[in-house]
Amino acid sequence: MSSLLDHGNSFSEVAVTNSVFACLHRESKTAQLKMSTVGNSTNIFWQESPVGKLERQKLLNQKGCVVWITGLSGSGKSTLACSLSRELYTRGKLSYILDGDNLRHGLNKDLGFKADDRTENIRRVGEVAKLFADAGLICIASLISPYRKDRDACRAMLPDANFVEVFMNMPLELCEARDSKGLYKLARAGKIKGFTGIDDPYEPPLKCEIEIQQKDGDCPTPGAMAGEVVSYLEEKGYLQDH
Repeated sequence: MSSLLDHGNSFSEVAVTNSVFACLHRESKTAQLKMSTVGNSTNIFWQESPVGKLERQKLLNQKGCVVWITGLSGSGKSTLACSLSRELYTRGKLSYILDGDNLRHGLNKDLGFKADDRTENIRRVGEVAKLFADAGLICIASLISPYRKDRDACRAMLPDANFVEVFMNMPLELCEARDSKGLYKLARAGKIKGFTGIDDPYEPPLKCEIEIQQKDGDCPTPGAMAGEVVSYLEEKGYLQDH
């Protein structure tokens, strides 16, 4: 019995010793970290994760990226986002949709539609999308995002350029004819101010990765649009097994 107790004590001592060394190691690493100031945040440190992006991507068998769908209201952004997410799911690939209106129900509910608020809205979505991509997911961001500089700023957030801009290039006349939410009618009546395409500008992308538009006057089907994006993702290696 005494021998067992002695062994038990030695095991306990080893465990305690290892724990102490682990704490000291963490404290030593923390001491080596560089203190930063970012915006209004001071005295902050970047904490590295023990599991990296490449390991997460290997776990998911895919490569994390941001598919940013931009265009006028009624151009088909949400239709494409949902169709694309479903197609990726059938292929065993994990995605998540960041929908502009949905985000304004929570994360961005404190923002309006003035130029500064629109910029902050896109910045926040860009930061969230960046986190999803870092987690290894295919993040599908679906927003009007009318200003080119704001979209370019989101692109610049991705350190490894995993930003796929999809421009829903549909004519205003078509978008207004659809008007599923009745917003164009309200904007034309002056009941909504600063509405993109009516009294606020939309700046189309200059170098988007994918442009979706009418062909011979017909709009592509949701499946065809999703297929075009999936083909691009396959070609660029985002859906390959790691």
